[in-house]
Amino acid sequence: MTVSQEWKQGGREALFSQLEQQDIKPDVLVIGGGITGAGIAREAAKRGLTTLLVERRDFAWGTSSRSSKMVHGGLRYMASGDIKTTLHSVHERERLMAEAPGLVDRMDYMMAHYRGRFPGPLAFNLLLFVYDMFARQKYRRFMTRRQLEAVAPGIRSEKLMGGTQFSDAVTDDARLVMRVLHEAMEDGAHCINYCAARSLIRQEGRVVGAELEDTLSGKTLSVRASVVINATGAWADELRGQLGGESKIRPARGSHIVIAAEQLPLKHSFTVLHPDDDRPIFIYPWESRTVIGTTDLDNGGISDAEVGITEKELNYLLTVVNYQFPGAAVQRADIISSWAGVRPLVSSGARNPSKEKRDHSIWDDQGLISVSGGKLTTFRLIALDALQAARAYIDDYPDVHFEETIFRSGAVPDAQRYGLTDTLMRRLHGFYGPDAEKLLSTDDATLNSAISGTLTLWSELCWAAANEAVVHLDDLLLRRTRIGLLAAGGGLADADTEQKISAICRAQLGWDDGRWQQEKSRYLNIWHSYYSLPPVSDGTDSQAV
Repeated sequence: MTVSQEWKQGGREALFSQLEQQDIKPDVLVIGGGITGAGIAREAAKRGLTTLLVERRDFAWGTSSRSSKMVHGGLRYMASGDIKTTLHSVHERERLMAEAPGLVDRMDYMMAHYRGRFPGPLAFNLLLFVYDMFARQKYRRFMTRRQLEAVAPGIRSEKLMGGTQFSDAVTDDARLVMRVLHEAMEDGAHCINYCAARSLIRQEGRVVGAELEDTLSGKTLSVRASVVINATGAWADELRGQLGGESKIRPARGSHIVIAAEQLPLKHSFTVLHPDDDRPIFIYPWESRTVIGTTDLDNGGISDAEVGITEKELNYLLTVVNYQFPGAAVQRADIISSWAGVRPLVSSGARNPSKEKRDHSIWDDQGLISVSGGKLTTFRLIALDALQAARAYIDDYPDVHFEETIFRSGAVPDAQRYGLTDTLMRRLHGFYGPDAEKLLSTDDATLNSAISGTLTLWSELCWAAANEAVVHLDDLLLRRTRIGLLAAGGGLADADTEQKISAICRAQLGWDDGRWQQEKSRYLNIWHSYYSLPPVSDGTDSQAV
């Protein structure tokens, strides 16, 4: 069985059999299937190391599908003096835009300036001058009040002086994880979801492997490796705790809400200082919708459970969007969906989580290499630092130069051949790389049409269900595609849409009517509990946002 078959029907069972028979002997066992773990697996496999990645839930289930979707340089980190993080982030942002257009794309940002309110145009443009120097590009430009009102109808006009435009980038974070995992598998990495590392195996005082559990079947097995890398992000203290490691992670929750673009049509991502506390909040276009976020508050611990937006956070975000765009008059009833994620901040004792630094940290506990913190943008650099710490435990670690590229290049398929626009084809090629043409080569041409309210094609659902280790309906609708965030009712509000999704799951995953009903019920429970609106508060939620 080839690695490419491991995510298809029957591939999971065959892979577990190989692990049980010790036909696969990893040099590197990566625990955690978010962007950090994916990046480590990609870089390890590139170096010819036998690599096994396990994730106890679904790939990108945690932080890496619930971020603000921004690949940015961290302008506010530079403003606070963290020049190193900003410089590295800007360089990686430029690299990703060049390597994966359609997946990581430039997005223009806007800071509106108001008389008597920070920041003023002069100070902000001086900051952007340095920011653009890092990118070796001039992205910044000033817009007059009239120009700004033309591109952002309904913006708060009282004391408006104009605005400064600059650039960062935007992505689909879960899709980015999948692309990186596909690249890792092309180089031979084995990647399994719903496989938990329950305990560590130690020999002569050093970690040499882990006891794994297939959470679907309950089957357990022992896997030994030259080195174990803990890339579980906000959950990193769990494995470190087995070795007596001191808790270092400060889980911080960030929440977002999604509304129709027609209600608040934006071409720029607006950075808005919240009128209550001056925290920067983004209001931005994403995947045919408009998103408002993020909050930033202590999560009060971490567990292996979903998190969702609270009523207080919801009101906080409604306040800021209606402050900046009073003409939009956004209300609770206008919200299509929400999402919340827990960021792994490395605690320094700062009183406010917003003041914690965003750079990553690495610990070596008896041979367990743990990495946490950092930014989505710099995942490649984080992976390289983790492997540098791990190389002391790997015999014959290759000591040669490797290309810095993450993604394989390839020609974008001819859009006209499939009746698509060049923009949509570019997006598909970014999302799926060399698999884009295979995805589109279907006998049913109607599958290459978009699902209502989204940019997602029906053929994307078919492809993901057949080729991307989908186990549950939420894997397909919340992470392989983002229909659950973009379409009404999590994508199942419309009867025709539900019927088509059901047909795809039956055809590609072999689900019968009983399994479909079970998965539909499971999915809707998750969606209503964590991706819709929170229950109305009784007033006891007093935590700051």
